Amino acid sequence: MVETQERFTLFHLLEYLFTLVGLLLFLLDIALDIWTVVSFYQDGAYVYMAVMIFLLLGSSVLLQVFSWLWYSDSLEKIETKVETFAKRHLLIKPFHFLQLGVYLRSISTTHFLRHTNSFTEGVAVYLNHDLQMLRLFETFSESAPQLTLMMSIILQRGELELTTAAAIASSVTMYHRSMRIYLPEKHKMSWISTGVYFLWNLLVIIPRVTALALFCSVLPCYIIAHFLSLWMLLVLVAWSQKTDHMKSPGWEWLFRAAVGLIWYFCWFNVTKKSIKLKMVLYYSFMALDTVMLLGFWCWKVFEYAGCWSSLNPYKVIPTLLGLYVTGILLKMIYYRCFHSNGDREKITEPTEGKYRRAAAYDMDTDLTPEDAAAAPAQPLTGVLKRSRTMAANFYF
Repeated sequence: MVETQERFTLFHLLEYLFTLVGLLLFLLDIALDIWTVVSFYQDGAYVYMAVMIFLLLGSSVLLQVFSWLWYSDSLEKIETKVETFAKRHLLIKPFHFLQLGVYLRSISTTHFLRHTNSFTEGVAVYLNHDLQMLRLFETFSESAPQLTLMMSIILQRGELELTTAAAIASSVTMYHRSMRIYLPEKHKMSWISTGVYFLWNLLVIIPRVTALALFCSVLPCYIIAHFLSLWMLLVLVAWSQKTDHMKSPGWEWLFRAAVGLIWYFCWFNVTKKSIKLKMVLYYSFMALDTVMLLGFWCWKVFEYAGCWSSLNPYKVIPTLLGLYVTGILLKMIYYRCFHSNGDREKITEPTEGKYRRAAAYDMDTDLTPEDAAAAPAQPLTGVLKRSRTMAANFYF
């Protein structure tokens, strides 16, 4: 009993530290974004500055819309002291209008994890899941395009930088860590599993982002046409999967648009049917697209011989393709040896145990936690439905 309590305490401490570090990195990211915009202005690179501002504002608006929509369908059931205070003083809408909704979520989740206990732990799980989803959207709507832009600028000087793609893989890995709560034993997902997950994502993302940056460095105007055509195709693919994550069918299209944006850079599972076949088709298609982008870059390199001495296609292309193949092989090893399978292991449902009590218990009623535990299960809606669906998709 004492050992279990100590493990719980360690788990909560790690969750709190991860959330706190994530909030600090989020603030640091904003400071670096402002510094980058100012640098572009001082250098007279007004086109790059405009693109950077567009990415920042577009990503921020997207996050606030999702955050507000998810608050609107879950706030009455799942609250923290911070959110209760904001709701009582009618501050939630102004926070989102001022692009501060994600800050509110980060602060409330950090505060909640700091004061959580065995009963309210389920509430923190769902709050943290929505926050991780928002950060995942931010990664692929802001960080990944920014990285492509900055790498294309560096590549125009004949240099190549690959290590910065680790930031994107880190965000995907943090989402992976947030999913472990749905296992019967949350400690079962080891740090080795997380490390392998991070590594194969990194090895797959590096060639993709680098190929986009190489293509953008020689044909900057055509990258927009490439993105729009491929993104619209991916949105239609997401629609064909019949996703059901939002409260309204109209807002579901916004979710599918965000999924299409993620798929432009990296795989993200949104359904549980024929997953292996879909992954094979996705990675095969993306491999062909990446080879095409590298082919156009190689063609322009032959036209401009000045780039040949610094970036040799005979070295760059095999290296990137080798990383991509290695990443795919490592992914196969991960799913073979480390990934928990939903058919082999029972995934904890939100309506079971303490998760059900957290969902059913209402602060404004006279029900005790014991009465709420005995209450019949209610249909899943809002954050509970999203969490359950994403967990089922993740542990296929």
